[in-house]
Amino acid sequence: MKIYTAHSREFDYENELYQPIRSAEQLPQSDIILPHENDKASANGRDFYKQLDLVIAEVSYPATGLGIELGWAFDSGVPIVCIYQSGKHYSGSLYAVTKQFYEYHNSDELISIIKTLCQNIAEQN
Repeated sequence: MKIYTAHSREFDYENELYQPIRSAEQLPQSDIILPHENDKASANGRDFYKQLDLVIAEVSYPATGLGIELGWAFDSGVPIVCIYQSGKHYSGSLYAVTKQFYEYHNSDELISIIKTLCQNIAEQN
């Protein structure tokens, strides 16, 4: 199982997204790809998305690069789920690639959503 976590670079993703995910023992750590965990530059080409089972997009902050990634994932037939922080507004254009949106209020809710998504993918495989 390969789950890619796409996001903008316009927020503190290391502390707000990566740290809670990597600290959560209930998540399948080896299956979750965090794009800027080891390198700030992303070198994923279009073919990269064809190998994924799911893209979880943190869409609280708009970004052109995130939109491109989601377009490539969508074109590759990869399911996309959007998550966003309570009080943030996401772009309506995201409905072109998914109808699945989940709001979270804190890191515990974030992890709970991701855990459920991972379990659903594991059951399908």
